[in-house]
Amino acid sequence: MSPDTKSATNPDATYVSPLSSRYASAGMRRLFSNEHRAGVWRDLWIALAEAERELGLDISESQLAELRATKDTIDFASVARHEQELRHDVMAHVHAWGELAPNARGILHLGATSCYVTDNGDLAIFRDALDLVRAQVIGVIRNLRDFAVRHRATPALGLTHYQPAQATTVGKRATLWIQDLVADLEDLEQARTQIRFRGVKGTTGTQASFLALFDGDHAKVRALDAAVTKRMGFDRVFGVTGQTYPRKLDFRIGQVLSSICQSAHKFAVDLRLSAGRREMEEPFEAKQIGSSAMPWKRNPMRSERICSLARYVIAALDNPAQTAAQQWFERTLDDSANRRISMAEMYLATDAVLQLYLNVSGGLVVHEKVVEKHLVDELPFLASENLMMAAVQGGADRQDVHEALRLHARRASDAVHQGLANPMTANLAADPAFAGVKGQLDALLDPARYVGRAPEQVDEYLADEVDPLLARWRDLDAGGGDVRV
Repeated sequence: MSPDTKSATNPDATYVSPLSSRYASAGMRRLFSNEHRAGVWRDLWIALAEAERELGLDISESQLAELRATKDTIDFASVARHEQELRHDVMAHVHAWGELAPNARGILHLGATSCYVTDNGDLAIFRDALDLVRAQVIGVIRNLRDFAVRHRATPALGLTHYQPAQATTVGKRATLWIQDLVADLEDLEQARTQIRFRGVKGTTGTQASFLALFDGDHAKVRALDAAVTKRMGFDRVFGVTGQTYPRKLDFRIGQVLSSICQSAHKFAVDLRLSAGRREMEEPFEAKQIGSSAMPWKRNPMRSERICSLARYVIAALDNPAQTAAQQWFERTLDDSANRRISMAEMYLATDAVLQLYLNVSGGLVVHEKVVEKHLVDELPFLASENLMMAAVQGGADRQDVHEALRLHARRASDAVHQGLANPMTANLAADPAFAGVKGQLDALLDPARYVGRAPEQVDEYLADEVDPLLARWRDLDAGGGDVRV
């Protein structure tokens, strides 16, 4: 049996994109499916014919009725046969539909160029896909907002350069993840307004074919453009185009998807590092296997996958950038095959990232005792200035105390590097230089004293920026995130 024969009888014998088979959600896969795309094309053809009839062209109601009646009957085998012969995907669909609606065959695609359906169809799909992405981003923000509230005052060791720094709280750290996504959402909203309808512009964007159909009546051509735009649910149309809509729009959309994936990647790296410190974990199911060789492992699979897919989207942004730069005059076809892959896969991969982000952010686990231990271990170092001031207030000499703290810190650091517990607190309690604060050490080393305004910052940021945003989109529900494999 030849490889082609095997592929025809066994779907597992041919390549299928992992974005479809493993990662992206059903909703996003549906938007970029052949069936949905063909359905949008047919909506566009019907909208064009209806508007042309209203403006006086010789199109009968029976022809429109035939198109409407057969709109959802798409014979993809017939389309494939026609495309094999014609080498033209749009005309293959025109011929296949014409066979199902012979009375309307003669008015299908009247005055239009292929980009009437391909470009306008893409714009409709990209618009709806961006709305799905928006719902997912808001769902993640909602999850992280609730997490930040729960841990607004949970003290944690702050890390800069991945080295111990001043204390923060777990909730404050979560607001940094939220803030990235809020910025992405603002960017998404701005890009969403730039998705206009290409409209009915003709082969090179001059509308010459439509002007001929309407006997030179410019007003009717303008009315046709506006009518089809409205029928397809768009508020605005590009005022001028070549054969295609401006490919810079694809780059603008790609920027948003890349930025969202950058934010998700940052979160997932933070969580992976926290998991390595045993401070935080992503959800881990009862029968989940972390490693085929090491049964005890609890690998952060979801977060690692977020990073993996996010990196793909971030790197893919070069494709729409190159496409926008490489357009020749009114159009060149070397954008077509590239866009079929790059734009769909950027959306599908971003969707997969957000599905994982929804799942992880909705089930974050904080091991508070470990978080506390790591902070307490470092706190005698971090509290040095407070300890010095308290000792001076208790009657000690400032310079003597400073030198004592320096020596104690050095000895304690040496002990820690030898794998011992931090002895600095006990050593300070035994040092006569700190006799004046000996009874205050526990209070002076209370972690809550060193988080600054972190809890208040959480409250203020959520109240001022996050809660109003979530109230605006309260009816959007992206679900809990589907981890398919």
